[in-house]
Amino acid sequence: MSRIAECFARLNAQRRRGLIPYVAAGDPAPELTVPLMRGLAAAGADIIELGVPFSDPMADGPVIQRATERAIRQGVGLKQTLQFVGEFRRQDARTPVVLMGYANPIEHMGRDAFARAASEAGVDGVLVVDYPPEESEEFAAAMKAVAIDPIFLLAPTSTEERIARVAKVASGYLYYVSLKGITGAGNLDVAAVAARIPLIKSLAKVPVGVGFGIRDAASAQAVARVADAVVVGSRIIQEMESVPRERAVEAASTLLAELRRAIDEVAPTAAAA
Repeated sequence: MSRIAECFARLNAQRRRGLIPYVAAGDPAPELTVPLMRGLAAAGADIIELGVPFSDPMADGPVIQRATERAIRQGVGLKQTLQFVGEFRRQDARTPVVLMGYANPIEHMGRDAFARAASEAGVDGVLVVDYPPEESEEFAAAMKAVAIDPIFLLAPTSTEERIARVAKVASGYLYYVSLKGITGAGNLDVAAVAARIPLIKSLAKVPVGVGFGIRDAASAQAVARVADAVVVGSRIIQEMESVPRERAVEAASTLLAELRRAIDEVAPTAAAA
């Protein structure tokens, strides 16, 4: 059983919902990435999504774009991101780490080389925004061969046929994008999310995490009532941007601990269980 599967099994046994923070590798500074990951884990992160900096992040809004630009200016790319995971893994053998990014850096490294390097670093899952599931069966198989879960996105516009196709190749969890648009945009419509989750769960054998538009304890609680996990990214980065660099880890950890407390107050509904 993978670390991600173990994580969700543990959460299910405890009747709790997962909390998955996203941060960009190298932001606000390369030397803070591993302390930030450790701080998030200590504050209650069940899984950490670590963004791989890329110059053309098409699905990301201005907040995450700023984070990746800061990281790139400081020389952080895929190779350095894997080094951060390896360093984190030496002290934390439990918290799953998912790399989230785009195809170009992986293709540049080579899929086989990437699979080996990610496995050696201790990566647990990979979410590549621009690898469509229709063309990703070989990539998914390569990831599974080294015990890494291929994770895919679903959108409000995903048809039943597409959901079924994604569910066929995905493992670990599915990431349901709650909004039409980019990260950090729009207002969260929890009722619309709640209406879609049962269909997804009827077609998929893996848990469903929901992200985009989660800004505070109230929205995190609302999503936790209908999903298996809550994904938060832009809000964490904004919190770090609002303080001096030396306080970034503390600011992110404080926010995550607040969200953790809010989520843990939620009794899961039958639909989400």
